[in-house]
Amino acid sequence: MTVIDRTAHEAPVRDLVAAGDLTRAATAAIELYGGEIASFLHAIARDEDLATEAYAVTCEDLWRGLPGFRWGSSLRTWLYALARNALFRLRRAPRRRERAYVPLDLAKEVFDRAEQIRTGTVEFMRTEVKDEVRRLREALDPDDHELLILRIDRKMSWREVAQAMPGDGEESVDRRAAVLRKRFERAKTLLRTLAAERGIIGAE
Repeated sequence: MTVIDRTAHEAPVRDLVAAGDLTRAATAAIELYGGEIASFLHAIARDEDLATEAYAVTCEDLWRGLPGFRWGSSLRTWLYALARNALFRLRRAPRRRERAYVPLDLAKEVFDRAEQIRTGTVEFMRTEVKDEVRRLREALDPDDHELLILRIDRKMSWREVAQAMPGDGEESVDRRAAVLRKRFERAKTLLRTLAAERGIIGAE
């Protein structure tokens, strides 16, 4: 694993703050760490709207706090502390909005760049999760995998699933559908267990 020299890595941000160019400093800080902060908040919030708002609040807190930041820790560590504090404040005193949260004190170009990074990060995370879930499903018993595809991906009714996956016996379509439904629930439970073990979803 490559060890990053945070002092050198963050020096451009520190220089911009010293020069009084807070817009470029905040943008540079978000360029460095916005993606990992967004993914961190989405992981611990377990609520996309809450994570999105906490990310926006974090960016505003960064903007406001940069002039007074004393660099006693790395910028990265400070940003994680800001993110956790933003999330906890919203949980304690939620003022949730129906529209997207836009910090009024944050320079528009900083907010726009922060949103670009957040959106890209979330889309990448969704793709990663989808790919991992697909791999987990493919590792299931082939009949279970087929059952999940027909029911979840193809959105077939249980009668349609039973007709597409007929049994070996003479059972009726309704009876076959009931059997497959129970098997489907077991397969879903197993899939959730495997996903929790891989850290894709939170353990219940």
